Amino acid sequence: MASNTITVGNVEVLSVKDGFSAKRDPTVTFPETDIAQWREFPSILDSNDEIQSRYGSVVIRSEGKLLIVDTGMQTATGGKLLDDMRGKGVAPEDIDIVFLTHLHPDHVGWNIDLSTGKPAFPNARYIAPRSDYDYWTQPDVLAQAEHVRLHVMPLTELDLLDLFEDGHKVTDELITVPTPGHTPGHTSLLIASAGERAFILGDVAHSPAQAHYTDWNPMFDIQPDISRPTRHRVLDDLENEGTLVSAGHFPDPGFGRFVRLEGRRVWQGI
Repeated sequence: MASNTITVGNVEVLSVKDGFSAKRDPTVTFPETDIAQWREFPSILDSNDEIQSRYGSVVIRSEGKLLIVDTGMQTATGGKLLDDMRGKGVAPEDIDIVFLTHLHPDHVGWNIDLSTGKPAFPNARYIAPRSDYDYWTQPDVLAQAEHVRLHVMPLTELDLLDLFEDGHKVTDELITVPTPGHTPGHTSLLIASAGERAFILGDVAHSPAQAHYTDWNPMFDIQPDISRPTRHRVLDDLENEGTLVSAGHFPDPGFGRFVRLEGRRVWQGI
């Protein structure tokens, strides 16, 4: 059985999740694909030719700080994240920093606990890419983004949200990496500690099938002409360097590498 925990130098990374999406036809999520292509990946499809995504997060311990990367969906999943964390020995009160890769609904859902109207991580500062925040808070965009109004703007009102620029160091071992396209300010996280490296992918890729079909854009990409070259660049680098990856929407626990097998790039979970 795959482990929920990896170590990267002096950094510990724990896989947690908020649950899973509803099952769906993959050609709806990826409109430029056909089902024959998806059948090349029998471990991804179920018996009805449907896919299901994990709403994954990671808890990271670095230099005495405890972070969570993204906060799931909350309402659509029945709210499994906090229970999953507690079951793995982490209380929401323990979190010092909530790092948001971007401001889509399945990544900010537990910023605010809707049952109480209060921050779900009461002792944390929340941090997000300034460029993503600037996009989502444009009046015309914000008017159509209930999840931002419910789960992001209250943090601003409570003075709990800090915005960072490209290349920000969360700790000396955790460095932000701009990976735009999925959203305008989408940001990944590089872990570099004691000569070891790992990469928190965010939504640069949504499915292991994109390891080979890297051109595929999901319907959720806001800037598909930017997300596609970003995905190629990032996956090429991760493959070439053999970097350990955490991918939130990939199968549990989401740890693995992009490797070359029989002429195809594939996702190899660990």
